Formats: sequence, C-alpha cells, structure tokens
Amino acid sequence: MAARLFPVVKFVIKGGLAGAAVYVAYDQGLLGSGTQGAEALKKAQAALPPAIQEWTSYIGWEVRTGQINTLPPTPKFDFSPSDSWNKGVQTVMSALSVAPTRACEYTVEGWKYVKDLVK
Repeated sequence: MAARLFPVVKFVIKGGLAGAAVYVAYDQGLLGSGTQGAEALKKAQAALPPAIQEWTSYIGWEVRTGQINTLPPTPKFDFSPSDSWNKGVQTVMSALSVAPTRACEYTVEGWKYVKDLVK
C-alpha cells in the first residue's frame, strides 16, 4: 500500500510546489507586461541586499571588507527587461526581413556545390 501511495504523494508535493511558484510569479507581476516585470526587478534589487545581510547575520558570518571571513558584496544589476525585449524583437524582425534573400543566396551556393561534385 505504501509503495503505491509514495508516487502519488510525491506527485502532489511537486505539483503543489510548481503551482506555488507560478502563483508567486503571477502575484509579483513577472507574468505581466514588460513594465510590470521591470517594476518587479526593481523591487527584487531593493530587497536582495538586506535579505542577504539578514541571512548572513543569522548564520553568523561577518560581512566586512578587509577581513578573512568575508563574503563578496552583492552584485549590482544594471538590466532593463524592456530594453532587452525590444532588442530581441528588433533582432528577430531583422533576421526575418533578410531571410528570403539569405535563402536565395544559400540555394545558389548549394547548387554550385552540387554541380562541382557532379563534375
């Protein structure tokens, strides 16, 4: 009985964790528009250093510069999701606009290669 129940419990736990992760992402605005994602990133950047400081003080690590038992400073992110999204869209549209021309060029090169092999 326990052997049959274990996979079900395991599946329910994994499904619950996945559902909770999706809910938190939705609640924080990560699944919304680019501006909502940028706001969520700004909130995370503001909350991360104090959280790391609290965690290290809870464990007992000292975070001081110039000491042997130190942690590196928290990284500073200079990242804009909306700029990255726009750059990605521009890159994809640029590639799609030259795709017919490139396809013709590659076809001509391929025929030349095949003709040289047949000779």
